Amino acid sequence: QHTTVLPFVLIEMRTTHHQYPSRSCGLAAVCTFAVGYILWVCWIYQVTGVWVYPLLEHLSPGVKVIFFAAVTVIINIFYLVGEILNNYIWDTQKCEYWFRNTNSLS
Repeated sequence: QHTTVLPFVLIEMRTTHHQYPSRSCGLAAVCTFAVGYILWVCWIYQVTGVWVYPLLEHLSPGVKVIFFAAVTVIINIFYLVGEILNNYIWDTQKCEYWFRNTNSLS
């Protein structure tokens, strides 16, 4: 389910240049979101007694902590990959070089 938006994310990446904040601010924002989401998932369990993700039902508390930490690391890696891809796709020096050479051919 979560990957069904991937084609649209790739199209947006090719059509829209994103200005990323400093790396430390970006990663802090991603970590804040991840921790907030984890707390929300745990709160839902506290209120309803049902885990939003059935896998969590089978994990011990210690393994849940490791799982949540690993997911947070993975989310940070995805953020960094997105930043790197954005910088690669929208490298202004590369674009200027391409336009300069294309114009000289005509």
